[in-house]
Amino acid sequence: MKIILASKSPRRRELLSGIGLDFDIIGSNIDEITDEVKPENIVMDLSKKKAEDVAKGADSDSIVIGADTIVVIDGEILGKPKDRLDAYNMLKKLCGRWHKVYTGITVINTKDFKVVSDFESTDVLMKNLNDDMIYRYIDKGESYDKAGSYAIQGYGSLIVEKINGDYFNVVGLPITKLSDILLKEFKINLL
Repeated sequence: MKIILASKSPRRRELLSGIGLDFDIIGSNIDEITDEVKPENIVMDLSKKKAEDVAKGADSDSIVIGADTIVVIDGEILGKPKDRLDAYNMLKKLCGRWHKVYTGITVINTKDFKVVSDFESTDVLMKNLNDDMIYRYIDKGESYDKAGSYAIQGYGSLIVEKINGDYFNVVGLPITKLSDILLKEFKINLL
């Protein structure tokens, strides 16, 4: 059985490689648009669309894993920033405040077309940063392909004060949740 990560995210690739998983990478080509409004439904819907897109062209004995991550503060969804100003505005909004990071994951077995979707949420408190610190962080280059404009595993570790929940969820893939789904629903043990 082949395992396929339906994501071009280097962070997700690193997380799966870090647990010794043998997998292929095939990025999806979907528009990240959904009619869902609740954060947990948004990420599950988008992760499902990504996994389904890749599963269409996968071998008939594959497990496809899709994921999607968003940041939410005051009911506003923060995706990836469009430019430097957008990154600044996102980080300024997060400064000194708690926010939630949601990641949806979908696993599809192409043999019997079994589909399982779930999500994880983690509370994150960002340090209270002044404008100079925000721009210094943005200039490190980590902001541009991350929901909420920060990477907790990189320089972003210097601007996050604390988290409640799954660290790997904030990175972009809740490994424990994925492992539980693979074992319970697909009889695949990652240990």
